[in-house]
Amino acid sequence: MTYVVTVETCIPDGAPELDELRRIGAGTLLERGFDSVAGVEGPDGVEVGVLDVVVGVHPGGAILNVFVEAPSLEVAEDAVGSVTQEVLERSEVLADWVVESSEVKLHTDLARESLEAADGPDAPPSDPQVRRAQHARKADEPFEPAEETHDPEAEIRGMAARLRSFPPAAFGVVDPVDEFGVGPGAAELAAGALVYGAEVLIDELYDDVQALAEEDTNVADCEGHLWHLDQLPVRYAARYDELFARRFLVTAVALTTRFTDGGFERLGCLAEELVLKFLLEQAHVTLDLYGLLDDEVTAALECFSNGVYEDQDFEWLFDDAGDTPAEPTVLGFGTWFTPFGEDRYVHPYAADEMVQEPEDA
Repeated sequence: MTYVVTVETCIPDGAPELDELRRIGAGTLLERGFDSVAGVEGPDGVEVGVLDVVVGVHPGGAILNVFVEAPSLEVAEDAVGSVTQEVLERSEVLADWVVESSEVKLHTDLARESLEAADGPDAPPSDPQVRRAQHARKADEPFEPAEETHDPEAEIRGMAARLRSFPPAAFGVVDPVDEFGVGPGAAELAAGALVYGAEVLIDELYDDVQALAEEDTNVADCEGHLWHLDQLPVRYAARYDELFARRFLVTAVALTTRFTDGGFERLGCLAEELVLKFLLEQAHVTLDLYGLLDDEVTAALECFSNGVYEDQDFEWLFDDAGDTPAEPTVLGFGTWFTPFGEDRYVHPYAADEMVQEPEDA
């Protein structure tokens, strides 16, 4: 089973925060350290394969998303924590850094549901195919909100501070606050919903990867339930296979990491534009679900979208009436993971093995 383990590391107590140059250096050292690791021995000698790592460095340390093949979640977490500590200790510069946590992050509501059902009458079926069919049925059922035992508004607002790359001004807040503009409260809800939505989006894209892998197929021929990949431009549905899905997932992780670690500057490629489209849609859905999407919050998200997108030419891809792209070198399928420029970032896992555009495309 493939797991995405999130590792949180921090600089030693009392050490000065990392400036931009030191963050770049630390990120390079961490990536090189993991590049030299093909696998790691977990508990009781179990082999754990390291597939990829996404590194996001912030002033107080780094957050790593490590993709591994492991027989269980517990083995994955233990092995990744150990190998991260080893990578840090190998580097003289990072040797004093501390691994604070190593865990597979689960969406809180889904995790609570699974724990409550464990070994009970509502326990999920052991057969993965039956589970996936059950999930697909749930996805098609109308939503009936359960009795809340927590405050979703407070939870979403509490996540806003994690969107470190964007100050309130990115959501339209001005100082002094304009009577007709976006207030700090609306900006906080919008920012928190983007962080909340990022967790849900990555969980669901992971499920999409698993669905395509289990059937060894593409989106056009997939019979199982898909959360997002079937919402990509339908004209290329037959080309969204497992490899594409993995690259798209890594792109989503890399983009949202830059959003939350303070390192975001500009979107790197067309695939990131599509990820942002899904993220904004998820933020709207989340806020609407809890009755928090009023006109002011909508305006805050719109202001954020306008500021991050440099253009929205990619929307042409969703126009089924179109026959050929007006700018094939920009919109062609083979360019989705191509950096917009030399100064733009695309994660190596997504960019290394470029998809080639067929000659008749």
